[in-house]
Amino acid sequence: KTETTKDLGRGLAIWVIVQNCSDQMNNKVMANFFSGLAQTGAWGCFDEFNRIAVEVLSVVAGQYMSILEAIRSQKQQFLFEEEMVNLVPTVGAFITMNPGYAGRTELPENLKALLRPMSMMTPDIALIIEIMLFSEGFTMAKVLSKKMTTLYAMCVQQLSKQDH
Repeated sequence: KTETTKDLGRGLAIWVIVQNCSDQMNNKVMANFFSGLAQTGAWGCFDEFNRIAVEVLSVVAGQYMSILEAIRSQKQQFLFEEEMVNLVPTVGAFITMNPGYAGRTELPENLKALLRPMSMMTPDIALIIEIMLFSEGFTMAKVLSKKMTTLYAMCVQQLSKQDH
């Protein structure tokens, strides 16, 4: 999920800053983060967002709402946490969550209203390989894709992730 967000930002030439969230984060930390994002126009990707305490998340909703309202109003500066802040309208916030784990909180409704949910799943590598092979003119693409998928799975299991 995080890598997909980073890839999208890279494709659009927008800087993506990833923040691993924890229960130690408070509204002041989040305000500083949002202020920096608003001033640079960068995207923030908040990983494991539902680790943050529910009280902080309610405040975060108000902070993000003020940024969104400034973008809608096409302002170049806006009042954020009692301070005038420059606004670059490409700013955005993305969150990733793994619901159901112990210690995770449910997002408050006012925050859910500001975000668009998206489910993600692992891609079917065999189908992707098969289509790529067919598009290159291979007539035995289905058989080859199964073999390549097996080879890929074995490489993932047995080879180190270290660059050589």
